Amino acid sequence: MIRTGTVYVAAAMAEVAGCFGFWAWLRLGRTAWLLPFSMLSLATFAWLLTWVESSAAGRAYAAYGGVYIAVSVFWLWQVEGIEPDRWDVLGSAICLAGAAVILFAPRSLPGA
Repeated sequence: MIRTGTVYVAAAMAEVAGCFGFWAWLRLGRTAWLLPFSMLSLATFAWLLTWVESSAAGRAYAAYGGVYIAVSVFWLWQVEGIEPDRWDVLGSAICLAGAAVILFAPRSLPGA
């Protein structure tokens, strides 16, 4: 499970960075030269999710969603310089709890 968590965090950082590049270009007036790096970052995100130990892509993506939300709030704080409020933190915690339910639920084989 440590590997899965590490892959999820790396994938989330790649996805947020890739999306932020487009945001910076369109909303903040930054250079279009960010776009190739953004696209590479988004491709890296998709590639990383294939490393998750899951027999079902949809389940892997669903659990990833909680991690993505928490990493996005971290990005808000560390990159954009906006301190998360208690609602950001609470919402992230709820999403991570949901991801844990999806990841750690006892399942019977096949299709686990």
